[in-house]
Amino acid sequence: MTAVEWSDGAPIYRQLKERVVAMMLDGALKPGDALPSVRQVAAEYQLNPITVSRAYQELVDEQLVEKRRGLGMFVTDGANARLLSSERERFLTEEWPQMLERIQRLGLTIDELLDPKNKWGAK
Repeated sequence: MTAVEWSDGAPIYRQLKERVVAMMLDGALKPGDALPSVRQVAAEYQLNPITVSRAYQELVDEQLVEKRRGLGMFVTDGANARLLSSERERFLTEEWPQMLERIQRLGLTIDELLDPKNKWGAK
């Protein structure tokens, strides 16, 4: 993991969990890879170990990582497919409707949205 700035908008354990999820989706953590230990993450980011444990437990609850007694936490097989499915569903139900409403309110066209050279609708 790398340097992190925690925001006040969400609990730190949730931000940590989302960071691990992003690493899985980006391919930085693959099935079978070990997660850093709770103590290691807590020391590196100056967090309470209970905060790190809570983030890891949510990942276990969602079957994205598994505990191996005496060995640590490991990314499960199929974690990426489960993540893609759930993240796509969340995007389509929670984020996209708000984005679509904003796009419509601003009167943006498909061409304006998809053309990287078209900066802010400038012709």
